[in-house]
Amino acid sequence: MIQDHQQFSAATAYGGNVGERVTRFLPMVRRLAWHLSGSGGPAIDVDDLVQAGLVALTECAQRHERPTEDGFAAYAKLRVRGAMVDLLRSASPEPRGARARRRRIEEAQARLASMLGRDPSSGELAEALGMPVDELHRVQGDAVHLASIDDCYSESDLAFAAEEVDAEAALLQHEDREQLIEAIAALPERQQLVIQLYFVEELNLAEIAMVLGVSVPRVHQLKAAALDKLRLAFAAQG
Repeated sequence: MIQDHQQFSAATAYGGNVGERVTRFLPMVRRLAWHLSGSGGPAIDVDDLVQAGLVALTECAQRHERPTEDGFAAYAKLRVRGAMVDLLRSASPEPRGARARRRRIEEAQARLASMLGRDPSSGELAEALGMPVDELHRVQGDAVHLASIDDCYSESDLAFAAEEVDAEAALLQHEDREQLIEAIAALPERQQLVIQLYFVEELNLAEIAMVLGVSVPRVHQLKAAALDKLRLAFAAQG
């Protein structure tokens, strides 16, 4: 009975911590939603973005088990913003053939600029393409709209690109779970956080740098130092 009561108390406290974090960072979710709301067109309103952000924020709060708020605000903002941008992208699919039309326009624009020695006017470009000026403007507007969404958060950007999984990940698959937990617990707190964010939360080095407020090389140093200490700990106990 006592054990059940303790488990219930722990679960209640855990749920309370999650709720407190969500409440505390709700203004951040709303600010991001209003900031991004102009990128989604009429299909996506602020409430949709807030809802997507709340789901991401709740997941962050549930997964962030550390008693301190070290890195949580930056991590939550990164994930909330990413969830909102994903929603905007899903509601703004590129029309069929739009990419080919844009490429055709760009090629014609470059060709005319070479011939004229200056940038062609909209009328000249539309005439060369054999399309009305208003259609040219519409296609160009679609291109700008899609680009503005990608500017919010681009997974193709080198800063956010996923890194190749290397042999280091195998170190965290240690057969003795208790030994692994003890070895990680013995690390300095910041190195523990880097290990959690990299191998558990699956953030890349650039994202971890944003969370910790340090440079990417510094994150690499922290990760390398932590892994070296884990290897030494396993070797000593093996």
